[in-house]
Amino acid sequence: MAPQRPHRKPGNVVHSQIAPRLLAWYDAHHRELPWRVAPRDLANGARPDPYRVWLSEVMLQQTTVEAVKAYFNTFVDKWPTVDALAAAQREDVMKAWAGLGYYSRARNLKACAERIAAAGGKFPDTEEGLRTLPGIGPYTAAAIAAIAFDRQAAVVDGNVERVVSRLFAVTTPLPQAKTEIRALVERLVPASRPGDFAQAMMDLGATVCTPKRPRCMLCPLREDCTALRAGDPEFYPVRLARKERPARRGAAFVAVREDGAILLRKRPTSGLLGGMTEVPTTDWTARQDGESTPAAAPFLADWVACGSITHIFTHFALELAVFRAGYDGPAPPGHFWSGPAEISGEALPTVIKKAIEAALSGTTKRAGKR
Repeated sequence: MAPQRPHRKPGNVVHSQIAPRLLAWYDAHHRELPWRVAPRDLANGARPDPYRVWLSEVMLQQTTVEAVKAYFNTFVDKWPTVDALAAAQREDVMKAWAGLGYYSRARNLKACAERIAAAGGKFPDTEEGLRTLPGIGPYTAAAIAAIAFDRQAAVVDGNVERVVSRLFAVTTPLPQAKTEIRALVERLVPASRPGDFAQAMMDLGATVCTPKRPRCMLCPLREDCTALRAGDPEFYPVRLARKERPARRGAAFVAVREDGAILLRKRPTSGLLGGMTEVPTTDWTARQDGESTPAAAPFLADWVACGSITHIFTHFALELAVFRAGYDGPAPPGHFWSGPAEISGEALPTVIKKAIEAALSGTTKRAGKR
């Protein structure tokens, strides 16, 4: 059930005033971002690089700007063009992505680069053409089309949803409101500077029209904002109550060789954390628990309990019991040893890094052999 909506004072948004006001604000207050061409540079003839726009937009899906900056700089240093990324080893791309999460994005990134390189190294310049590429959905296609190619596309991310839902006091709850919000954005996008308009909407949502305590007195659209006139901007966007995440359990087994090397293996290329590297774990998934005792260890050893770690995925929470053992035998089939100098460069997802850290530094309790 949606929350009860506040009383709205009468008044209409003046559509024709939105883009000019927002663009004037953006010219003065835009964020300086490593993948962005600033308005002053655009005015002097600079053009956005579709490769950098695409790379940043893929990285920014479900991830904050601050978290993305270092990863973006690493990628463009290693692979400055889409052709260079296409020629990279898949394992190197996964290693560079490790810790950024949502690992299907990295797999699609490599596949998309290969597709573009095979077609001559040029990105399609329309939403329709971009959507034919791996990993590029409606939002990413619209963002690349607008920012890189000046197409009059409606770019709607979470920041834009918040700005528009407040501007028009959209009472339909998300996610049902997405179609309605997109239609409103389509009416606002100007024919001139659509890429700057898209980025201005994102910046406004990120820095002024924030989820909590929006800075309405600094907003260039405050005169038009229906939610502000009603006196409760934070009521929007309306959301239905979230379902509680299911909790899953499993175990992680950290085998440490005398020289400090850690036993690792590759996950299957598809599915959750596909193609990433891990210590042996039990068969947990988003839908089922895995074994969480040393009886499920992959081989006989003196396994010691090191407590547990938790990790929150999008659709479930995971608790892993962590066990450690000294082991100097050969790596079992499908496994390999990674030495202390190499481990930081492996394609380890955050949940596995947590398990290794717990095994190497946590309080231990003898668990017995399997």
